[in-house]
Amino acid sequence: MSDSATAGRGWSRRSALTTLTASTAATALGAGAAAAQPAPGHRGPGRGRYEQTANGRLYEIRSGRNRVVVAGVAATLLSWRLDGAEMLLTHAPDDPGEGYQGKTILPWPNRIDQGSYEFGGEQLQVPINEPSRQAALHGLMNFVEWEPVHHGADSVRLRYLLHPQYGYPFSVEFSIEYTVDHHGVRCTLTAENRGSSAAPVGWANHTYLAAGPGGTDRMRLRLPAETYYRTDDRLIPTGTAAVSGTEYDFREGREIGSTEMDTAFKDLARDEHGNAVVRFGLEDGGQVLLWMDEAYGYLQVYTDDAPSESREQPARSGITVEPNTCPPNAFVTGEAVRVLQPGERHAATWGLRSAN
Repeated sequence: MSDSATAGRGWSRRSALTTLTASTAATALGAGAAAAQPAPGHRGPGRGRYEQTANGRLYEIRSGRNRVVVAGVAATLLSWRLDGAEMLLTHAPDDPGEGYQGKTILPWPNRIDQGSYEFGGEQLQVPINEPSRQAALHGLMNFVEWEPVHHGADSVRLRYLLHPQYGYPFSVEFSIEYTVDHHGVRCTLTAENRGSSAAPVGWANHTYLAAGPGGTDRMRLRLPAETYYRTDDRLIPTGTAAVSGTEYDFREGREIGSTEMDTAFKDLARDEHGNAVVRFGLEDGGQVLLWMDEAYGYLQVYTDDAPSESREQPARSGITVEPNTCPPNAFVTGEAVRVLQPGERHAATWGLRSAN
């Protein structure tokens, strides 16, 4: 048995995206971040003009110091610029990207072991898209384009109706709203069961924060988690353990250093508002906060340990701390899977802001 930090070393970001067959080069910006610029084209709802890119239509929203670009494919947070500086490890609009950068992950996050799970007394099988680990990774919606509902100066709302299909015979409508204000960017996702039977759902966001010239090693991380998941060599959880006394204990905040993680966490400490708050210390002295409401009970941390295959972007160019509604392999174990009855809705909110 191995901990998740040591499992799967040497895999590239591209190898995780087995459904992709081609990509274009990204425009480098700073330490591996790429410029995500909206392009002109036909008009969409609300405001602006749009043209199709490899990431679908692009929606720019602004407020004060903050400028955000959302891409229609996978409702991706493609860019967050603070005072003109790109904060995310991302890719250009005409590059499909690697490592699920910025994507909204649905209707389950992380892995389903062997792609097989039981629900409602029926054994179901979804496609295995990570053959090296015999797993169904990150749901069914990574390369579908969400439809625009509203686009204003400081907000955009998109929707997608997931129809019943082999292995996931449920009808669920997802809507997502990104808003910006002088604090930062906020994202609320709502799931509604549009079918006639109960439906299991879970989700995550896969946004990476860009590291500076010193890479992830020089970033500081404060992670308010008491417990981490141990995994086998295929990154399937085998149990949990307390972070105390381990390399995964970031509760007090410290430099990441050489620690490698592709690790899930739970038992999150929360503030007086019920939010769990992750603090990133950047190499240039900047501070970024990732916050999430109580609907997000889990975190998945990945320290970007695989090098890029298609661009000059070295390993450990950033970090993703993914707000998750349930842990890896949840559709098999049942842990924290949200079961929506017909007509039932469930929402969850997270956000990013500067602490400077």
